[in-house]
Amino acid sequence: MTAPSLVWLRQDLRLADQAAIAAAAADGPVVPVYVLDDAVARQWAMGGASRWWLHHSLVSMDRSLRALGSRLILRRGDCVEQLAAVAHQVGARRVYALRHYEPWWRNAQKSVGAALDLCLREGILLAPPGAVRTGDGGPYKIYTPFARALEQILPPSAPPPAPDRLSAPDQWPDSDQLDDWKLLPTRPDWAGGMRAEWTPGEDGARARLSDFLDNVGDYDSTRNLPSQEGTSRLSPHLHFGEISIATLWYAIKGRDQGSASFRRELIWRDYAHNQIVQFPAYGSEPAREPFDAMPWRDMDEAADDFAAWTKGQTGYPIVDAGMRQLWASGWMHNRVRMIAASFLVKHLLIDWRHGARWFWDTLVDASYANNSVNWQWVTGSGVDANMFPRIMAPLTQSPKFDAADYIRQWVPELAHLGDNAIHDPDAFGRRPAGYPAKIIDHRAGRQRALAAFAAMKG
Repeated sequence: MTAPSLVWLRQDLRLADQAAIAAAAADGPVVPVYVLDDAVARQWAMGGASRWWLHHSLVSMDRSLRALGSRLILRRGDCVEQLAAVAHQVGARRVYALRHYEPWWRNAQKSVGAALDLCLREGILLAPPGAVRTGDGGPYKIYTPFARALEQILPPSAPPPAPDRLSAPDQWPDSDQLDDWKLLPTRPDWAGGMRAEWTPGEDGARARLSDFLDNVGDYDSTRNLPSQEGTSRLSPHLHFGEISIATLWYAIKGRDQGSASFRRELIWRDYAHNQIVQFPAYGSEPAREPFDAMPWRDMDEAADDFAAWTKGQTGYPIVDAGMRQLWASGWMHNRVRMIAASFLVKHLLIDWRHGARWFWDTLVDASYANNSVNWQWVTGSGVDANMFPRIMAPLTQSPKFDAADYIRQWVPELAHLGDNAIHDPDAFGRRPAGYPAKIIDHRAGRQRALAAFAAMKG
């Protein structure tokens, strides 16, 4: 019988438009393998919310594979050792995988390729990093020219459907039991809000896309309004590879402004991945060297303020609503993410890396590329970033983007307030006894931030 091939799965947990599975199936029997290797990512091992999602996504993937006559093999430990052990057990000669671009996966791909016949395929991005170059042959660093150049080589190839059947090996290798990995929270079980909000897996991704297609025409006008369901909420499905970016590109066929706006967000995702290829330490080091000298507050002094921010107890309703939504559901509205991040970095003068790490642990769509690039954009330390002195005013942003009902949903102690007072209860003398006072005045926070920026510049 033809020797089987392994498919090394990571954040590409789908059957449709999955080039590694398709290539392995063309060779003969297929053994899909997921290796949970926390050590390879070191400090970037998945956070709690991502682990919750992963558990359910793996359940979904195994169910889909079994419908095709296959199954998912689970192993935990060093990815090179585990893949080599599975290959030896089943007599596999080749390993197929989709290429990933996080620095730890790039290193792991080299190690696996040195030990086994690793065949990498594309399928994570619209186009591989380096597919577009500047006039002098270098990589793009600024988003706008990058987007223009990328648009010239789009669309991507049309996504093929899932296979109808996968050939099985003569015998299946040993597999861990998913429950033994203990990816789900138990003491306490904090995932109730996520269970209510999300359906991880390829079927859940398709259902979310179907819902979004009914409203994509309004995306440009509603995506910044947290009180409306204007965003796609596809980010965790895309992050875990339960739906391909090419599938989304072709599904959004319209030429209206909403469709164009959504496609720009997909291009931004490609841009973020291009940045982490150029700057692998984007998640831990500022891309602009002067920010190494930024006089951030010492965390012993700022610990109480940071805790208030994480718990949604800052006294700024729009910030608190976002942080509570994040804790409850593992997700936060895109506009509110910027407001909450700006508040931490500028009003509280807390190093952006503390906020990025909190998001890493609590977001179900915690992408190293997006999370790192977006935090450095807000801070002003990124390659292409907002200027630090442009300080978002949360008390202005909240009514500007019609966040009243959003605040009512996530900050119930303010739900009785009218559309004017709810954005800033103190200004109207309407702050309830159970809601905290502002931990810093907006003007004082702004002045302190600008003073720190001036000190950084020398």
